Amino acid sequence: MPRRIGVLVNPDAGLGGRLGFKGSDGRAEEARAAGAEERSGPRMALCMEHLAGLDVDFITCSGQMGADWIPFENVVVYDTPSTTTGESTKEATLSLIDENVDLILYAGGDGTTRDIVEALGDSELPVIGVPGGVKMHSGCFAASPKAAAEVLKAWLTGELLLAKTEVMDLDEEVYRQGRWSVRMYDEVLTPASPRWMQGAKMRVEASGEEEVIEALADHVKEVYVEDSQMLIIWGSGGTLRTIASSLGFKPTLLGIDATVGSEQIGTDLNEQELLNIIQQYGKTILLVSPMGGQGFLIGRGNLQLSPPVLRAIGINSILGMVTPAKLLSLTHLRIDTGDAELDADFAEKKYLKALQGYRTTRLLKVAVD
Repeated sequence: MPRRIGVLVNPDAGLGGRLGFKGSDGRAEEARAAGAEERSGPRMALCMEHLAGLDVDFITCSGQMGADWIPFENVVVYDTPSTTTGESTKEATLSLIDENVDLILYAGGDGTTRDIVEALGDSELPVIGVPGGVKMHSGCFAASPKAAAEVLKAWLTGELLLAKTEVMDLDEEVYRQGRWSVRMYDEVLTPASPRWMQGAKMRVEASGEEEVIEALADHVKEVYVEDSQMLIIWGSGGTLRTIASSLGFKPTLLGIDATVGSEQIGTDLNEQELLNIIQQYGKTILLVSPMGGQGFLIGRGNLQLSPPVLRAIGINSILGMVTPAKLLSLTHLRIDTGDAELDADFAEKKYLKALQGYRTTRLLKVAVD
C-alpha cells in the first residue's frame, strides 16, 4: 500500500520578502496590494517537479493551500477558505492527521511551522519544510524545493532516519523594529540529512572578535568607501551592521542599505528601490554575511536580493564577510535564489570570495542544493 504524504501550503508565506517586509504574519493583504508575487505555492510546485512517478498518495487541501500546486492525482480533505490565516493551517494539519498521513510536506516559513507544530500536539508525525517564507530559522526546512523532494524520496526508501530538530520562533513585531529576538518554540521530527536539510539558525558568538571586525571595516573603507564612485549594497545581519556603524553609517540590522562614498543613500530598501539605485550607479559591490549555523548567503532573510537584483549586481560583484566564529560553522556558502538558471550560474562558479580580515580573502565553496 502506498505511503500517504500530506501536502500543505501557506499561500501568504513569503509575500513580503521582496518588498522588504520582515515577515508576512498579518500583512498578506498589504503585500498583495503592493504587488507581491506568490512565493510558497510556486516553491511547492518546484518541489513537486522532482516527485514525478513517486508511488505515494498525496493527501492535501483544495486550491491555494495544496491542490493547485500538485500536478498529479491527489485527494483533497480540507476545503481552503477564501481568506487564510494561521488557524487555517492548524485546521488543515488536523485534517491531515485524521487521514493518517505518514508525513507532512509543507511550504511556508517559521510562522507556518509554528502553526503546524501547535496542531500536531503530542503527535510524532514527521514534517519536511519547503522553504517558502521570508524567514526560516527552524531545522525542519530543506535547503531548497529540490532538496525537500530528495529528502522525501530518501526517507521513503529508508535511507534517512527521523530525528528531532528545533522549531524556532521569531517575534515579528520586535523583528520589524530591527531587533533579533528568537527562541526555541518546540521540537519536531524530520528526516535527518546534513546535506539536504538546512539545520536551525544559530546566533554565532562573536566575543573577542573586535579586532577582526575592525580589520574588515578598514578593508571595506579603503577599498570601497573611499571610492566615491562605488555603490555599496549592505546585506542584513549583525556583522555588517557592526562594520557599517563603525564607518559612520546608520544601517538597519535586518534590512538592505546602500552607500556611496561617505553618504548613505538608501535604508531598508525593497527590491524595486534596489533596482532603481543600481541602475544609477554602474560600479557596485554587494556585501553579504552568511547566516550562522546554516551558511546561507542568499535566500534567507534577504529576499529583497531577488534574481533581478542579483543579475543587475553580477555574481562577480558579491563579497562574503566572515569572522572566525562564523567560519567554524561553515563548510560552504548556500545559495537559494529561487531562480533555477541563476542558481546554476552560482553552481558553475563553484566558489565565492569571502573577506576574513584586512586584505585577506578566501574562497568558499558554493552549495546550491
